Amino acid sequence: MNPPIRSLTVVALLGLAAALLVAVLGLPPAPVKLAGEVAANLGASGVSHPVTAVLLNFRGYDTFLEVAVLIIALLGMLAAGLPPPPPTGSRNAMLPTLARLAVPLMVLAAVYLLWAGAFRPGGAFQAAAVLAAAAVLLHLAEILAPWPRDRRGPRLAIAGGFLLFLAIAAALLANGGLLRYPPEHAGLLIVLIESGLTVSLAVNLAAFFLLRTDKA
Repeated sequence: MNPPIRSLTVVALLGLAAALLVAVLGLPPAPVKLAGEVAANLGASGVSHPVTAVLLNFRGYDTFLEVAVLIIALLGMLAAGLPPPPPTGSRNAMLPTLARLAVPLMVLAAVYLLWAGAFRPGGAFQAAAVLAAAAVLLHLAEILAPWPRDRRGPRLAIAGGFLLFLAIAAALLANGGLLRYPPEHAGLLIVLIESGLTVSLAVNLAAFFLLRTDKA
């Protein structure tokens, strides 16, 4: 990037940052105390942690769109082209042993994060990040091979969690409102959504690192 373009880019970014700062400082005070509203309705959410209640119940469509954005980002990467497999080089002999010892613990930590999300910080996104990191570690240790572009398994896993979320949202929409869970079934539906999203998001995040073109 030549100096004039670099300077214009810096000026544009500083201008954008200043505009955002002015917009944020100019926001009026919130007319509704959301923390109190969440606490008052927490019993009907199906979970006991306010963050999970907001993300998967009160504002579940935000989470739904976040999952869609990750899928779109992966599709964008596929459209732009994948890098070829890196050349195989000498590896540290300790890395496979470390990976085989660490990955089971990472899977256990992911299961705990998924389970804990109902009543303390945790949930599908955190669990998925740990599982994706485990897959990357196995790949770096040359235990897990890169995923070819046309491999169906990752595609099905990525689409599965999103489609499960979509199916539940559509069923609820037909029976009263978008992601308005019946209180007696809210907990079960949130567990189903979070379990599906954990697998889907884990594969999605790992795919950014593991997907490779077949051409060297």
